Amino acid sequence: MSARQSSSPLTHQVTLTVLTLAAFALAIVVGFGFYAADQADHASLERQKLFIADGLKDQVADVQREQESVSVWDDSVTNAKAGNQVWMAENLSVWMYTYYGHNRVYILDSANHVIHAMREGKVVDASSYGEDEPELAPTVQKLRAMLAEPPKADASGQPAKMVAEDLVSLSGQPAILSVMPLVPSSDRVTQAPGTEYLHVSVEFINDAVIGKIAGKYLLDGARLVPLSQPTGPAAIPLIDSRGVILGYIGWDQDRPGITLVRKVAPALAIALLLAGGVLLFLLRRLRRASAALQTSQDQAQYLAFHDTLTGLPNRALFEDRLRRTLLFANHDAARVALLYLDLDRFKHVNDTLGHPAGDELVRQTAARLRHTIREVDTVARLGGDEFAIILLDVRDVRSAEDIADRLQQKLREPFKLIGDQVFISASIGIALSAGEETDADDLLRKADIALYEAKKNGRGRYQVFAGDMDDLLLRKRKVEAELRKALNGGGGIKLAYQPIFAADGRRILGAEALIRWGHEVHGALPAAQFIAIAEERGLIGDLGKWALTEACRFAVRTELPWIAVNISPMQLRDAGFAEQVASILNETGLDPARLQLETTESVLLEHNDAIGTTIAALRKSGIRIVLDDFGTGYSSLSYLRRQAIDKLKIDRSFVRLLDEDDSACAIVKALIEFALALKVEVTAEGVETDGQKALLVGMGCHQLQGYLMSPPLEPGQLLALPGLSSDEPRRSAVRA
Repeated sequence: MSARQSSSPLTHQVTLTVLTLAAFALAIVVGFGFYAADQADHASLERQKLFIADGLKDQVADVQREQESVSVWDDSVTNAKAGNQVWMAENLSVWMYTYYGHNRVYILDSANHVIHAMREGKVVDASSYGEDEPELAPTVQKLRAMLAEPPKADASGQPAKMVAEDLVSLSGQPAILSVMPLVPSSDRVTQAPGTEYLHVSVEFINDAVIGKIAGKYLLDGARLVPLSQPTGPAAIPLIDSRGVILGYIGWDQDRPGITLVRKVAPALAIALLLAGGVLLFLLRRLRRASAALQTSQDQAQYLAFHDTLTGLPNRALFEDRLRRTLLFANHDAARVALLYLDLDRFKHVNDTLGHPAGDELVRQTAARLRHTIREVDTVARLGGDEFAIILLDVRDVRSAEDIADRLQQKLREPFKLIGDQVFISASIGIALSAGEETDADDLLRKADIALYEAKKNGRGRYQVFAGDMDDLLLRKRKVEAELRKALNGGGGIKLAYQPIFAADGRRILGAEALIRWGHEVHGALPAAQFIAIAEERGLIGDLGKWALTEACRFAVRTELPWIAVNISPMQLRDAGFAEQVASILNETGLDPARLQLETTESVLLEHNDAIGTTIAALRKSGIRIVLDDFGTGYSSLSYLRRQAIDKLKIDRSFVRLLDEDDSACAIVKALIEFALALKVEVTAEGVETDGQKALLVGMGCHQLQGYLMSPPLEPGQLLALPGLSSDEPRRSAVRA
């Protein structure tokens, strides 16, 4: 017992010593761990503050760049000084709100009087400027002082940009203020110094703007913190030029240090309970966990900037590389080419072979693009079947065209998709940088416009951006907007009717409805022009439905045997078109046998099952299908032989030459005999002379249409012809 008693103090002493050393070691480890975590969190917080501050500067620069797009413009100077309120709203104020989100815009004359005001996308009375003037006036006066000084040059020798900006508080909300003078963009407009009108633009710093800034750096919970609310460490002040704090930008602090401590705490706790060997084991586990965490972070960063399907850079990485490439190119005086590529009829592959085949097509396309360009160039997938390629050190346009040609040749080679061989083509838009003024967004926009032109002009081709494409696109968009307005009850669109006569030139067999648009500014627009725009912009369905409804309403109240209406091949591709026609016939009360639908023979080349199904459904209901402009295309004879149509119309280009060209006579005779052999009716268009009429009748054509018999007529003029009259009572009976 004495022995145990003598050893007990020693055991206690050893135990106490070990526990003391262990506690001391633990305190050092824990203390150092928390200190390191705190330092890491502090360093991370400083970086986050720097990110937000830089993002705010970028946002101010974006506001100035957006404002400059309208302030340096001949039309801005002339229309502002002319007091053209409608133009200023469409181009200087409401447009800035619609496209860029600028909340308030004021136009000041040379005496700083307000001539135009906009708030939140609506033109308001100029007196509203008085509410904001105390905050805006100092910046306005600052710009006036700059304009009064002799012109200065920047570091590159170019005239310094005239702009005054500040952070202000309007209606209790902080905002970015930018003031620029309206100056001419060319020598065509002159402006004396001191007479400049000013463009004052305000963008509120709200949660949406802050979220856009924070989103660049993957920071969560970004928000605007008013002065009345407390702020945490994760916040930066919004300070105006006088040093007054207007508010704060706050966010949820990213604390990598504390996060790491929480992850390794269980391992440290276990290490206190186990022997040295177990401790070593846990340390190894910790190293493996750290490696796994790093791998996960690397993978997350990779996925954030790369496309998961192809492994190519995604849009975010592409835009970053494009901006960096242009920055270096501007310093080195090298040119950069941007190719915007889109696969033609990619949707058809998805619809016929399935989405797995579409994904495989995208993967194989990416591989071909990557292997065709140089290693220094960049190919990225922007989404769907759209790709973009950045080419460095391009000598001239011809070099970019050569690369585009090689890419198209490579993509024309057959693709093997899930056991099927598929042939596709690609359309490419090309835009080249033009010196230091080239902006990444502008270059991408130009490439996109060029791609649009390439697709419009036939697909499977490339198109280099030309300066007039911007104007052309703007004109088309204007026509599109006015066409939408006209279809929504704005007026101007109407139908004319050209009768179709029997061989005697007197008896009316039917009439063709022809669409007309009397534009209030441009006068009568050619039908082919606005119909093409309707097809490009997705309006052809609405336009076709309107024309068909109007023609049926007219025909049902007349004694016309039938009415013919032109339809676009795009309407025939719509699976619901046959049901739409049936609904219109039911609504108007027109007998299907009195309706003929005319379309071009290009539909026969598509071999589209949907078109064949639609035509079959229309013919089954009693509607007759007419092939217009026959002889000018490349019709499928086997399709015609199956009698999928009821009538052929010989194009006027052949009829016009009957009096003077024997070969034209032979062609027309062959076309008529071909139609008769197929046992379908035939109509000759564009008959203008008695000689043409006699030849056509002699060849066996017994339906004639042209100015010799009658031009297109207004509805009342057509009903005034002998043998025709209105039939309102019969229409009512049918509908009843």
